[in-house]
Amino acid sequence: MSARGERYAGGGWRNWFFGFVLAAALIGAILHWGEVEGFAALVERARPGWLGLAFALQLSTYVSVAAGWAAVLRRAGTPQRLAPLVRIAITKLFADQALPSAGMGGNVLLVDQLRGIGVERGTAVAALIISMIGFYAAYALFAIIMLVLLWFNDRATPLMAGLVTLFLCVALAIPGLALWLRSRGSEPLPAWLERIGVVRSLLDTVAESPGDLLRDRALLTRVAACNALIFLADAGTLFACLRALGTNASFGTSFIALIMASIVVTLGPIPLGLGSFEATSTATLRLLGVSFEAAFAGTMLLRLLILWLPLVPGMILMRGAMKRPPSVPHPSGASGGSARDDHR
Repeated sequence: MSARGERYAGGGWRNWFFGFVLAAALIGAILHWGEVEGFAALVERARPGWLGLAFALQLSTYVSVAAGWAAVLRRAGTPQRLAPLVRIAITKLFADQALPSAGMGGNVLLVDQLRGIGVERGTAVAALIISMIGFYAAYALFAIIMLVLLWFNDRATPLMAGLVTLFLCVALAIPGLALWLRSRGSEPLPAWLERIGVVRSLLDTVAESPGDLLRDRALLTRVAACNALIFLADAGTLFACLRALGTNASFGTSFIALIMASIVVTLGPIPLGLGSFEATSTATLRLLGVSFEAAFAGTMLLRLLILWLPLVPGMILMRGAMKRPPSVPHPSGASGGSARDDHR
């Protein structure tokens, strides 16, 4: 196929995918427009200092995501500037939020967008797999810590333990599947799986990732640490939101509520986690002694910062990324810039 044909073919699936994600986001926003209208009143009530801290913590989450990818790309010898990686992080968050499937919705975009800034396909796939492993490693660790904290406070219930156990199975299965596909290389799949085009394409893609990157424990640890910072920043955002509304809840209380609500959203099929996140966070905060009004208002303010505010820039950046054809990597494997270009 010619370069022009590849461009049009790629643009076709990008347009379809963007349309699907946009439809999911808009339907969710319309169904919950009443919540969006109530956010203005919450912001008016909030203390500016704590609100500014919450906003800064949310900005740091995008930098942490980009820093994890940057570590992989540096290790692979294709360093990239942080700014374009932050833009990719925003679009990936938008797709992850808009589509269900255990937070996997944006992964289909990551490889395509990394290739769009000049990263070789194999390296882009390695960045995806390593970031996935780091994400679920940090997520699983914090899920266990959350359950232990609940147990020490005599607030753990069989339902909570069951949800955490189910989540841990998912947290092991998703990166485990990716590593299993990688270890198979180009070996044929069972006949019934070979007939599924998506699975066959996934195997071909995963097989392209460099094995030495996946075996680098120091790199895996750095990426997991970057993802751990994201969860801590999100918990800190909820803590700051509660303080902004005049509630003296502890960071530990905010951490437990954030992780429990995130687990419910991860396991659920609802786009944007609408309703399930709010209900779980509010109920958990209430269980830990926060008044219902404060718990609900703090959760709504958190959702404003982590979901609704990034929604518009996420759609704009994602649409722009869909229009750009992938760049052709330099024959040496570099992205076209020097190591000095990695610094802003």
